[in-house]
Amino acid sequence: MTILDYKIDFAVVLSVSKANPNGDPLNGNRPRQNYDGFGEISDVALKRKIRNRLQDMGESIFVQSNDRKNDSYGSLRERADSNAELGKILKSKTGSSDEFAQIACQEWIDVRSFGQVFAFKSDKAGSGVSVGVRGPVSIHTATSIDPIDITSMQITKSVNSEPGSSRGSDTMGMKHRVDSGVYIFKGSINTQLAEKTQFTKEDAEKFKQALITLFENDLSSARPEGSMEVHKVFWWEHNSKLGQYSSAKVHRSLLVEKRVAEPKEYTDYSFDLQPLEGLKVEIIDGL
Repeated sequence: MTILDYKIDFAVVLSVSKANPNGDPLNGNRPRQNYDGFGEISDVALKRKIRNRLQDMGESIFVQSNDRKNDSYGSLRERADSNAELGKILKSKTGSSDEFAQIACQEWIDVRSFGQVFAFKSDKAGSGVSVGVRGPVSIHTATSIDPIDITSMQITKSVNSEPGSSRGSDTMGMKHRVDSGVYIFKGSINTQLAEKTQFTKEDAEKFKQALITLFENDLSSARPEGSMEVHKVFWWEHNSKLGQYSSAKVHRSLLVEKRVAEPKEYTDYSFDLQPLEGLKVEIIDGL
């Protein structure tokens, strides 16, 4: 295992077709949209999907979704306690925060990738813990290339939830979707933080594979199978720890042009790269 010793930048182009890529709970679960009408997918939602893909790949994940967890633990505290070394620190009043963070990073790939805040209350057996880990992987919010149109559909329920009720099919609800849209999100992997969390070159390769297959095994009522697709992953590897160029300049080198007056699908755009001398880029098609 070799600790990552070169900076990485990446960008992902994805499309949405008749799906809700990321509902906003403060807005009736409508697809997220900024004030200018552009669609958004939060970085938190993207990290959730990456964690799920890494979990599908057999990696150990600390922040597991309740409907996908592969262990019997009902909370993060229980999952931390399950590690014998972390359990000792949690029960000790003289445990080291640095030691706790080091063990957690070794145990879970999402902790050494994204970081994690461990804030557990004290109990009779221990003193509790408050440890923050900064991860090397940073991800921007995904934003659509053009403003999106949101379609809302009223639905009815044809069965009663409780016995004795006569109200059935007239119980109303709403579903929202984006009929079509193309989104881009960008990110970077920082080598200084990779050294602290022991994030390796092998971890970076697994992370890249998770991006390529981001929406595999991610079906739901809001996102039917095949309604979200990764088209391109752009993966820049610098030749030094600090990188030859800033992440902002690398991300700007991805140029998007419209092929039609009113683009709606991925094929309505062209994606080109402005050359950056000495910086190699790998362009990978989504699966």
